[in-house]
Amino acid sequence: MSRFTLAKRQRNLTAKLPTILLVEDEPLIRTSISIALEEAGYGLLESDNGATAIAAIDDNDALRGIITDIRLGSGPNGWEVARHARHRFPKLAVVYMTGDSAADWAAEGVPNSVLVQKPFAFGQVVTAVLSLLNIADVSPTQASPADH
Repeated sequence: MSRFTLAKRQRNLTAKLPTILLVEDEPLIRTSISIALEEAGYGLLESDNGATAIAAIDDNDALRGIITDIRLGSGPNGWEVARHARHRFPKLAVVYMTGDSAADWAAEGVPNSVLVQKPFAFGQVVTAVLSLLNIADVSPTQASPADH
């Protein structure tokens, strides 16, 4: 994938639920999560690496959430992608997915984020992003990762 993907996600641009950026370098995991998000009604952008995720963030004014793996191969990692996204969208919902970087969340994660440890049920990711979107809509303050 050389750019972030809008492929076959066009039908969700008019979805009732917000647009989410999914950043995952493993195609099988990315596809499975994207199906769960689409079935839940979210608009969806996808990226398989940090550089294209940052481009998607910079090119999209309607982004309301990001779900990112931590280790994305060469280039920016998930921590960096989320910090970039939060700089542009201060109330953006951020969900991290990781198999081995959970211990770094308190130091590296952005405030008001959720970390989901792999392996997980795909519904957990949908629930996590929905919870954060609800908090962002009603809460003027943001919690730190250590508060979770």
